[in-house]
Amino acid sequence: MAVYDLEEQEQLDALKTWWSEHGSRIAALVIAVCVAFIGVQGWRWYEANRLNTASVLYGAVADAARTENAAKGKEAMAQLADRYAGTPYAPRAALVYAKLLWDSGDKAGARTQLQWALDHADDAELGAIARYRLAEAWLDDGKPDDALKLADAKVPDAFAGIYADLRGDALSVAGRKDDARKAYEAALAKLDARSPYRNYVEVKFHALGGDTAPTPASNALPAIAPAAKSTASGTAASAPGAPAAAGGGTAGKP
Repeated sequence: MAVYDLEEQEQLDALKTWWSEHGSRIAALVIAVCVAFIGVQGWRWYEANRLNTASVLYGAVADAARTENAAKGKEAMAQLADRYAGTPYAPRAALVYAKLLWDSGDKAGARTQLQWALDHADDAELGAIARYRLAEAWLDDGKPDDALKLADAKVPDAFAGIYADLRGDALSVAGRKDDARKAYEAALAKLDARSPYRNYVEVKFHALGGDTAPTPASNALPAIAPAAKSTASGTAASAPGAPAAAGGGTAGKP
């Protein structure tokens, strides 16, 4: 049995007293730290696994679009929308699936997917692409007022030119020729003079009586839309860590 001198005994008694007063709190703190650490690591694993599964489903939708297999695309998209709507893959897959539906003749289904992609877009550019395609889908359906509501939204500067052109198309279909010409004029002022797409807009501007096309601003950006919007082309922009979608994120019909 150990024998302690008086000083050592006093130190032991003081330590016992301190532990009796604070030991439970220290033990609780240690346990809390351990639980938090385990929780963080568990959440990271969960998120990584969730993103991995979502990426696989995104790939399935993309494969379905390439092989024109609407049934396969529907099944994968349903899982993404139901379980992984909060991942960056889901709205991008919805854009891809919308094109598949559009090409198969299901235009109503395509509009539904485009609206879903717009509602779940995780960044402004993706939202602008979904909004643009949905507006064109409404134009194709002969509903320019619905298209105008979408075209009037605030979008990133890179989309200003094609959105002004979109407004011109909607106004032209609605029979508002003067307003349409002004919208095309605004588009021409924002589009890069070297862009073939600008030439396409200029033709419409002159067809409505426009005289001299405005000179683009020095900081005008290249158009993000394809040269001919009458084709149903373009798919989703790439998700972080996702395979790039065909079309590089151009804005066209679904």
